[in-house]
Amino acid sequence: MEFSSKLLENAVNEMAQLPGIGKRTALRLVLHMLRQPKEQTMALSKALVDMRTQIRFCKSCHNISDMEICEICANPNRSNGVVCVVEDVRDVMAIENTGLFKGLYHVLGGKISPIDGIGPHDLKITSLVEKVKAGKIEELIFALSSTMEGDTTNFYIFKQIQEYNIKTSTIARGISVGDELEYADEVTLGRSIINRIPFESSLKF
Repeated sequence: MEFSSKLLENAVNEMAQLPGIGKRTALRLVLHMLRQPKEQTMALSKALVDMRTQIRFCKSCHNISDMEICEICANPNRSNGVVCVVEDVRDVMAIENTGLFKGLYHVLGGKISPIDGIGPHDLKITSLVEKVKAGKIEELIFALSSTMEGDTTNFYIFKQIQEYNIKTSTIARGISVGDELEYADEVTLGRSIINRIPFESSLKF
């Protein structure tokens, strides 16, 4: 792809690094921004810089937040004793969109995947176990994707907290095996949370 401007080429190359954006799509987006009022492009640039430099992670659940404690954890109307364990912020958004879960979350930041070099200590598992030890949790809901990595992570956490007297459950398998939560429709995801089952029942021996 030939460019008449080095500035244009640099912008396209940077845009093309985004997931699912090829060079042609990147060029179309950059040219679109070039045709917009300068103020609109500057507003987009500022929003991205502000997001990257000012965004925080909730001290309690590790969800993305503007404050030290996120709005969900700070909400007095949420059920503090019920915690839903998810992989990342996209899963929090997906479950929140159902409007059916009124507890709190714990964002692991990934799932155990030896092939990718991700072990238990690379995730926010220790802080979750500490919450359980402190007696702050009555029920732990495992809501990781139904993949081998998700099931491995669920089982690892379950073994870490097994000696403590708390209820553990997992979302019902209305979500197809191998599916990611963010792609599930809201009705199916909502039902899978409402109809959750004891975690022990999901284990395959």
